[in-house]
Amino acid sequence: MRRKHKRLSSDADLDITAFMNLMIVLVPVLLINMVFAHTSILDLNFPEESAGSNNPDKPLQLQVMILDEQLVVSDNQGGVIKQIPMTNGTVHDYETLGLVMKDIKARVPDKKDVTIMPRPDTSYQMLVSVMDTVRSYKAVVAGSVVDAELFPEISIADAPEIIPAGEGEGS
Repeated sequence: MRRKHKRLSSDADLDITAFMNLMIVLVPVLLINMVFAHTSILDLNFPEESAGSNNPDKPLQLQVMILDEQLVVSDNQGGVIKQIPMTNGTVHDYETLGLVMKDIKARVPDKKDVTIMPRPDTSYQMLVSVMDTVRSYKAVVAGSVVDAELFPEISIADAPEIIPAGEGEGS
């Protein structure tokens, strides 16, 4: 005959001390790392339809064209404001671009938008550098260096194709 034996069962206590210690350390570390992983985003707009017209009744539209050999600052009313050639023939002159934009801002202080017109082969770094230059500049206020606003509302459009002189007139 077989006897049925009752097995003695005991409830095991769960020791979660090690897990709690891990959470106490892990949560602050993850929260601190969130600050360092912050990504900066710029709002970009589509250019207005009147960006290419020469009608003086239309509001002023500033344009910065990024070409291979130069940066061209222009508007829709007077045409080209300044052509900025490359420095040393290799690097665009962002410092001069910043000075031109400061001068324009001094003449038109209420203007906040600008259209940047890169060529299709313009590098991303060059585009970002131009955007940073026209958006703000470093200024000293009360002994502190701050970013002073120039033209924070940036629109992106394609640069027009430039036809070299002499090729467009039936040659």
